[in-house]
Amino acid sequence: MIGKFFLGIWHAINFSRRLILNFLFFFLIIAAMIGIFSTEEQPQVAQDSVLRLNLSGKLVEQLTYVDPIDAAMGDVFGKQDLPKEMLVDDVVDTINTAARDPRIKALYLDLRHMHYAHLDKLRDIASAIELFKESDKKVFAHSPYFSQSQYYLAAHADEVSVHPYGGINISGYGSYPMYFKEALEKLKVTQHIFRVGTYKSAVEPFIRNDMSAAAKEANKLWLNTLWSQYKTDVASKRGFELANFDETLTQYVDKMASVTGDSAQFALKYGWVDSLETDQEFNQKMIDLVGTQNNGKRFKQVSFEDYYASTASHDFGPNPFTEKVAVVVAKGTIVDGKRKAGMIGGDSTAALLRKARLDNKVKAVVLRIDSGGGSMFASEVIRNEVLAIKAAGKPVIASMGSVAASGGYWIAASANEIWASPSTITGSIGVFGTILTFENSLKELGVYSDGVATTELKSSSISRGLDPKFADVLQMGVEDAYNKFISVIADSRNLPVSDVDDVAQGRVWLATQAHEFGLIDQLGTKQQAIEAAAKMANLEHYDVYTVEQTLSEKEQLLQDIFGSATVQSLLSVSDDTTLSLNPIAHEGLNQLFYQVKQSAAMITQFNDPNNIYTLCTTCIVGE
Repeated sequence: MIGKFFLGIWHAINFSRRLILNFLFFFLIIAAMIGIFSTEEQPQVAQDSVLRLNLSGKLVEQLTYVDPIDAAMGDVFGKQDLPKEMLVDDVVDTINTAARDPRIKALYLDLRHMHYAHLDKLRDIASAIELFKESDKKVFAHSPYFSQSQYYLAAHADEVSVHPYGGINISGYGSYPMYFKEALEKLKVTQHIFRVGTYKSAVEPFIRNDMSAAAKEANKLWLNTLWSQYKTDVASKRGFELANFDETLTQYVDKMASVTGDSAQFALKYGWVDSLETDQEFNQKMIDLVGTQNNGKRFKQVSFEDYYASTASHDFGPNPFTEKVAVVVAKGTIVDGKRKAGMIGGDSTAALLRKARLDNKVKAVVLRIDSGGGSMFASEVIRNEVLAIKAAGKPVIASMGSVAASGGYWIAASANEIWASPSTITGSIGVFGTILTFENSLKELGVYSDGVATTELKSSSISRGLDPKFADVLQMGVEDAYNKFISVIADSRNLPVSDVDDVAQGRVWLATQAHEFGLIDQLGTKQQAIEAAAKMANLEHYDVYTVEQTLSEKEQLLQDIFGSATVQSLLSVSDDTTLSLNPIAHEGLNQLFYQVKQSAAMITQFNDPNNIYTLCTTCIVGE
């Protein structure tokens, strides 16, 4: 009797499970069919509207590929691990379009959900904001709170305001990696580290519990230069002295004491903002400027996504009849093999460059780099394709984004010219090898490895450890790799090897410093690099074509179905249905978990066939 009771419960649960799954399946099919056969109406932009630049997520050079079904399910089930990203080019193009659009009267910088962004990306958007202002249109920035990255853009507005209970947080730049030496020792993991370069600190997290004096010296230099650039840009826009920035806790405490600890009054008193306004007061100010929407409660506005969707030109692929400058984006860690967009696979990125080389209409190539490096072998695979493009008679210009260090510099070295933003983090010309073995960890669990082999070369493994003679071979390989690295740079840049070695040794530089050493040819934007490439190829009339990975027929079909606005709206769930921690605590935990995740992910990306890497781990800057 009891058995029948539980059997009945099991059948009921199993029936409910299948019913829910079938219901979800048919719902997705119906949503997909609606997405295919429906005509998606473009958002309407009213006359005298405000473009609400409500940026959300991380500013990037290239969107990370996400499976369209995962993206759709992420919206339904509220997954937080899917990347929220915005293309810098899309933001810039949208602002430029709005500047010429007679329907747009003003720009509202709503930056409260924009994540940290590197200075070079912020500068690109700030330049677009300045051009917008030249069209005799006003720019407003309002938020309950401004982070350092958010404030950089806000400083370019005509009027900046925060909530009376809000404030700003501008605390400079820092580099505080996590260190795992003691943790690895407790886990009985044996580390075998091989490196060249006095300042090559990429392996320090595995062999130390703190940052070495040499690494601190090098990092302090480029961080101070980056901070100086930020301060100079902001101070010039806000019209105050550099001394207005707080760089000691004593100075900050004294200023806060003068306003009895009120962060909003601090921002107002010291010129960071022009006024304190609630969201309702700001909304009314905008209503007075442009009028109301249909409901009569909000000012006339169009969001960033809606305006971009209504104004962006449809992508029908490259024009087969025009001459072109091809742009290949290399963003992320460099690993061996093939990878989707958002990470640099040696084979997949080389394939994009090869596609540009074999296209007769492509007359010049810009390799846009945003990478701290990775696999040495994969870096060389990519560089070989750069050389092949040059051999085909097509000029190649390397354009550096936020970071182009270690392997990121390796793939740039052989270009005809190297361009970089003044705030680009580069250099880190050094090499290391690492192998972790677990013979002692296994011993703690009572697990051992034993057997026989035909040669001594087979006796070393992650379960048995590394023979000291084999370790000597690996160290020789790393030293040889370093010599190859500086020789590649010396040959490509027409510099003496000794001069390259002097500024190498794994040391990180900002582009302004690297330019002085001859590691970079020109300081400028990606657009300027594109124009230089066209000039080098003697092109007067040309199209700019971004070479992207080709989706399979299956991937394209799923993208068309689940990427449609109709399906997205059917699958979307209101943010109001979710609960969260206190926003400040939640953000702090997110940053901590992200840092741990990034550090752990670094190990999983070590797939170089020779276990040799040229990677900059300190090139990640934190606010």
